[in-house]
Amino acid sequence: MQLDELELDLPPAFEIGQKVRVRKLIRNDGTFPGQDIGAPLAKKGDVGYIVSIGTYLQTSYIYAVHFLENGNMVGCRKKELEPVEAS
Repeated sequence: MQLDELELDLPPAFEIGQKVRVRKLIRNDGTFPGQDIGAPLAKKGDVGYIVSIGTYLQTSYIYAVHFLENGNMVGCRKKELEPVEAS
């Protein structure tokens, strides 16, 4: 993505209800209540479902992903997720 190109100029990369996989370890940046800053919220390879789509700083989408295995609902950027193909 170029600096002059806003992600919000494009439709969201994922849809509500879509099954996704985390591409990297997601740690608490201080916005997840009840967990220490730096605590792992989702491990690389964890699978969850998109439950809502919001925006961040009017530049990018944030996807709320519900991870059923640990019960966490974590906000993720597009680059942190990949679709899980239906089998």
